[in-house]
Amino acid sequence: MKFLPVFLKLEDKTCLVVGGGEVAYRKIQSLAGTHARINVVARALCPEVEALVEQEELIKLASEYDPAQLDSCDLVIAATNDEELNRRISSDAHDRHIPVNVVDNPGLCSFIMPSVVDRNPVQIAISTGGASPVLARLLRARLETLVPSAYGKLAELMKSVREEVKQKLPVQRERRHFWESVLQGPIAELLLSGQEDKAISLLHQHLEDPAKHISQQGEVYLVGGGPGDPDLLTFRALRLMQQSDVVLYDRLVAPAIVALARKDADRIYVGKQSDQHAMSQDEINELLVKLANEGKRVLRLKGGDPFIFGRGGEEIDKLAESGIPFQVVPGITAASGCASYAGIPLTHRDYAQSCVFITGHLKDGKLDLNWQALVQPGQTIAVYMGVGAVRVLCESLINNGMNATTPVAIIQQGTTIDQRTYTGLLSNIADLVEQQDIKPPSMMIIGDVVKLRDKLAWFKEPGDN
Repeated sequence: MKFLPVFLKLEDKTCLVVGGGEVAYRKIQSLAGTHARINVVARALCPEVEALVEQEELIKLASEYDPAQLDSCDLVIAATNDEELNRRISSDAHDRHIPVNVVDNPGLCSFIMPSVVDRNPVQIAISTGGASPVLARLLRARLETLVPSAYGKLAELMKSVREEVKQKLPVQRERRHFWESVLQGPIAELLLSGQEDKAISLLHQHLEDPAKHISQQGEVYLVGGGPGDPDLLTFRALRLMQQSDVVLYDRLVAPAIVALARKDADRIYVGKQSDQHAMSQDEINELLVKLANEGKRVLRLKGGDPFIFGRGGEEIDKLAESGIPFQVVPGITAASGCASYAGIPLTHRDYAQSCVFITGHLKDGKLDLNWQALVQPGQTIAVYMGVGAVRVLCESLINNGMNATTPVAIIQQGTTIDQRTYTGLLSNIADLVEQQDIKPPSMMIIGDVVKLRDKLAWFKEPGDN
C-alpha cells in the first residue's frame, strides 16, 4: 500500500493554496468544509475564487510565491500551471515537513486528494494512488448510488446514544450485536425513509432494555420495479432489494430485475394474468402479513409503479390493518418508461396538453370507461394491459367521436433489449395486433404525440438499421 488512508483534522489550521484558477478552486472547495483557514497566493484569480475572497471565505496573501509563506502553514497545495514553481513549492514543503499536494503530479506529493462520498459525518474516500483520477471519480459515482444520503443522520443518531449504550452493555460483543440490530433493522429503515422522529422514539424504547435488542417483527418493502430496464430502478429500491429475506414478484417484473435481489433471498412468484392467478390478491395480502410476523424483511416487487394499476394500495391497507411496518418505493410507470424509450412524449405543447392513464381489462367482453372524458382534443391516452381489448377499445373510441385516423403506438417489452414499437391508426391497429401477434406486456399510446416518433426515436430496437 503506497499511501496510508488518513483523515486530517484541519479545523482552525492554516492551509496555503498556490494558484487561483479552476483547478485551485476545486481544491479550495474540498478544504472549505473542514473549517480550515485558507490562504491563497496567485497572480490572477478565477471568478469563483475571487468571489470567495470578497466574501472573506479565504485570504489572498500575495501575487507571488515566497517560501516564507509556508512558515505558519499546516498543509500546502500547489495548483499552478508552472511545473518548475510546483517543484519548488513541493521541495520547500518537504524541507519543513509540511504535507504537500501537487496537482496532477503524484511524485511530488506527500499526500493526495481522494474522491469523496460525503454523508457528513460519514465519509468514504476513494484513491487510485494518483494513477487515474477519472477512475476514482467513476468509483465515487458508483458509491454515491449505494450509500443513502441519510446515512449521516444515522451516524449522528448513533453518536448521540453511544455512551448510554456503552454503560448499559459493558460487554463489547453485546454492544456490537445491539448496533448491528439497529443498523439492519426498523430503526435504520425509519430514518432512511425520512421518518426521523419515529426512528428516535423506537431507539429510545430499545435503550430501556438494550439486551433485548430489536423486536423480531419484520417489515414489508413495496417496491416499484419499473418497466423493464434495470437501470431505471431507484437507489432506494436497489438497497432494499439487497437486504430482503423474501421476494414476492409479479409476472410483469423483468427477470433481470428479480436477479438483483439478494442472492440467498427466497423468491415466490405471485404473478397474475387474465384468468390465470398463481395466487389471489387476498392470498398475497395474507402472505405478506404472515412472512412479516415471522420476522422477515419482505420485498413486494411490482412492475412499473405499485400505486398505478398495481393494487399496491390494497396491500398496504392490509399491512396497516395488521400493524406491519412498511414503506413504499415508487417506480417508473410503464406509460412514461415505454413512451420515452419509443421516442413519444406523452405531452407536447403543440400536440397534447394532458394525458390520462387507463387500464384495458375486459369485464364480460366490455370496457367500462368514461368515453366522453377520453375523447378530448389535445389529450394523450396511455393504455395499460390493453392488447387483449384493443379492438373493443378502438371501436368504442371511434363510436364516441374520436377520429379513426388518430395515431396509435403499441410498445411491446418496453425499455428492454427486446422492445418493439408498432404504429398505426385507431382504425387499423387492432388488425396489426393480430397480424404481428403482439403479446403482453405491451403499452398502448393513443394521440397525436405518436406522430413525433419518427423524428424523436432514439432507442435502438431489434431490426433497426
